Amino acid sequence: MVQYTLAQSPEIILTVSGKDSAKARDKAMDQLMELMDAGKLPTELEEGFGPQQLIEVKEPITDAASGEDAITQAVQVLSNLATLKLKVQESRTEALEIRKAVDVLFSDKSVTEEEITRLKEGFKVLKNFAQGNLRYQEARAKAEQARQVLDQALKSPEK
Repeated sequence: MVQYTLAQSPEIILTVSGKDSAKARDKAMDQLMELMDAGKLPTELEEGFGPQQLIEVKEPITDAASGEDAITQAVQVLSNLATLKLKVQESRTEALEIRKAVDVLFSDKSVTEEEITRLKEGFKVLKNFAQGNLRYQEARAKAEQARQVLDQALKSPEK
């Protein structure tokens, strides 16, 4: 189906089967002539108005495609949140133990070289946990909106 309108009367929609073609435009002109003959055309058309002056009405791209994209993106955001949450949980206990050990650097208590070596090795775990935790917090904030998108998409149509 193809639809046409007039620049002079955009509220008039002429619907013809098939694609935009000379034949379809001729059929639309026939419909237009019928409207004119019946006195249902609100404007006067100037002499020489032809099928090439009909304006094809394109259907607006539906929000379904963008809605589906939003759902896909929301699921990806939530999936990322789940992955980050697991990583943070896995390293939390070890990182907190290392964090407690950091306090020894600020005390007057003597430490062995072995303790310092373990502490230095633990800094990588501590750094990875802290960075992962920050990414998790940021992802969680973004995921709130993603959750709302999914909640909206999952709502039943109201009757």
